[in-house]
Amino acid sequence: MKIAQVIVDVSTYAVNRPFDYALNEDAPYVEIGSRVKVPFGRRDVIGYVVGLKEDTDVDSAKLKLISEVVDYRPALTEELVELAQHLAHHTICYEIDALQAMLPAAMRTSYERLVVATVPLEQLSPALRDIFESSLTQSFDSLTPVQQKLCKDAALVGEVEFQTSMKQQTTIKTERVLHIPSLERLRQIEGELSNRAHKQKQLLAYLMNYPNEALVEKVVREEADVAGPTIQTFVTAGYIERSEREVYREIDASQMAYDEKLALTTEQQRAFEAVRDAIDASRAETFLLHGITGSGKTEVYLQAIERVLERGEQAIVLVPEIALTPQMTARFKGRFGDKVAVMHSALSQGEKYDEWRKIRRGEVSVVVGARSAIFAPFTNLGLLILDEEHESTYKQEDVPRYHARDVAIWRGNYHQCPVLLGSATPALESFARAQKGVYTLLSMTERPKQSALPEVSVVDMREELRTGNRSMYSHALIQAIRERMERGEQIVLFLNRRGFASFMLCRDCGTTMQCPHCDISLTYHRSVERLKCHYCNYETYVPPKCPHCESESMRFFGTGTQKAEVELKKVIPDISVIRMDVDTTSRKGAHEKLLSAFGRGEAQVLLGTQMIAKGLDFPNITLVGVLAADSSLHLADFRASERTFQLLTQVSGRAGRAHLQGEVIVQTYAPEHYSIQLAKQQQYIPFYNVEMQMRKRFGYPPMFYIVALQLSHASLEKVIHYANQTARFLRQALDDSFIIVGPAPSLISRVNDRYRYQCLIKYKAENNLFDVLHQLMHMYRTKWMKEHLRLSIQMEPQSLM
Repeated sequence: MKIAQVIVDVSTYAVNRPFDYALNEDAPYVEIGSRVKVPFGRRDVIGYVVGLKEDTDVDSAKLKLISEVVDYRPALTEELVELAQHLAHHTICYEIDALQAMLPAAMRTSYERLVVATVPLEQLSPALRDIFESSLTQSFDSLTPVQQKLCKDAALVGEVEFQTSMKQQTTIKTERVLHIPSLERLRQIEGELSNRAHKQKQLLAYLMNYPNEALVEKVVREEADVAGPTIQTFVTAGYIERSEREVYREIDASQMAYDEKLALTTEQQRAFEAVRDAIDASRAETFLLHGITGSGKTEVYLQAIERVLERGEQAIVLVPEIALTPQMTARFKGRFGDKVAVMHSALSQGEKYDEWRKIRRGEVSVVVGARSAIFAPFTNLGLLILDEEHESTYKQEDVPRYHARDVAIWRGNYHQCPVLLGSATPALESFARAQKGVYTLLSMTERPKQSALPEVSVVDMREELRTGNRSMYSHALIQAIRERMERGEQIVLFLNRRGFASFMLCRDCGTTMQCPHCDISLTYHRSVERLKCHYCNYETYVPPKCPHCESESMRFFGTGTQKAEVELKKVIPDISVIRMDVDTTSRKGAHEKLLSAFGRGEAQVLLGTQMIAKGLDFPNITLVGVLAADSSLHLADFRASERTFQLLTQVSGRAGRAHLQGEVIVQTYAPEHYSIQLAKQQQYIPFYNVEMQMRKRFGYPPMFYIVALQLSHASLEKVIHYANQTARFLRQALDDSFIIVGPAPSLISRVNDRYRYQCLIKYKAENNLFDVLHQLMHMYRTKWMKEHLRLSIQMEPQSLM
């Protein structure tokens, strides 16, 4: 007898293991990675086959059969099943959560509890008859508590039974196709039609142009100008046949004409050859391509992928932001055409599902996408690329809390192929690994065609204030904007804060408008006249008076993108601005529409948050203004200086990327800070050296690895109690090579009415760390969880905020 080991779709600690199920001899072929429907307890659930064997320790009387095999082709490859087990262990999560992270959300199963009458309606009591009068099958959850109890009692005597309905969240899209007979048969049909059947004759005249062809019914209706009933008449009479066929949803993607292969510079050629040699040798090697902004990293990616495709292999390209994807996709599709699939969060569930199916069926060879595209189900990978590898968005914040860079390296080892990490400002951890020889360092220090780096000047906003300029725009920046407008050139203005103002304050009593559920001030959004919390989504009206002292001296302080736009138009009324932030890009396709409009010259200024800082390549941009360079510098986070340096370097790289000279103006209240001074000169290595000294002094990555454990509870007393227990357990279970920091309140100590505490573990060697963390999670899931405590574990967190 063949036995399948199945992980069931139930995220609880008690069932976080494979269960044995028997296979019917006549059942469809089941492989590792297959989705199956299995009986579990008193209901059916979806499960994933993670192993196959010939025998089992389960008593044959208790061994259950697999009810149904869901997919003709396994949803997951054996590699991805193995990867899920690795992630479950190393990110401390349930295996089902790791498995489902690898599939598009459209394939997730939704469950509905049904109650079905098993006897004729007249045999039920009047109360039950009322429930089942419209249908003998009812949704249990739609019934009132009284009706639910009636049904439970009726189930005990066999009058009703409970069932579980399962359905996939998104289905395969199909279209109706009409199969047209021969011209000879069509002429016979012409003689059978009534002279008064004008619409039928009209349809037939159209069909005579397409004998022996298959036509899309929707197109026939439109072009022949006939309605559905006319076509149905032909189908019923047997004149034509109708069938349904599967189709993919069309994606509105930027389409580029053929993207011509460029001649490589000496530095590009050297980088390409190193990667090509690893591809040809089928060698698992991780490369760090450190190239200044505009140095032509993308062309190296394209030519390396071309080599992969020549070998009949496949490639995954990750990009960090949705804003990056349209331009990047257009370039890849311009070079490789229909061999490219796109995977990012701006697509609908159905579109993502279709792209995933193209990949799984081997219809494409290249995937360009955001973080989750790292799980593309390719079976013959030849190269994995992470563009802007330093970006924090490559770290998943929800379970499984993986880093795409780690997953890429794991998959590279599995397929024995290279991984290429590209950045002008690599993460300190990556550059440190390259310095140690763990990664192979490739450098590109020049722009193609010898185009110059932009000139960067730093404006001290303290001096502006002393001269009486209270605006958020310095005199130098306004003058530079006017000059670009006169020359017909474009401008990018960068501010890393959305909304109109950072907070609202009473100037009489000092009260700030705080979120009632979080320890954070509310942000004013002028377009909707609301105060919003960016942590729990609470929002409220703008009070006319101070709620504390009833003073009317309420004022807005700080600056957001909305306010930046308003202030700029006050100074230069005729300027045209496209604003890009979370508020203006929340609708599907908004990123691409706004960027396309800017690319066509429909606005002089692109104003936005960090989504405009990376990867955008418009030749007419000659000025970049950074409105508040130190907004990220003074955050209470160990990566604050690194983030500031990266953002300033990246946003500076948007200027002067073609034949025009670029200029960058950086406004700051801390012009002397090393991250601002070194970003001005685009001096990464000096910055790396200074920042590494700081990390060594305070014991932060890459000098130490870090694990962050965050606990939250509605009761402050309880969260402190469990945080202390956690720290005590860790100090007892781990040896002296581990440093336990805390417990202490999180930097934002209350979010959504829950108090938050955290502990940090610093270490250089793992030793028994994962065993200890799994023991801690066992204690949490079997005991503490019942007390409504929440515990999350982040390996190598990107931020301690």
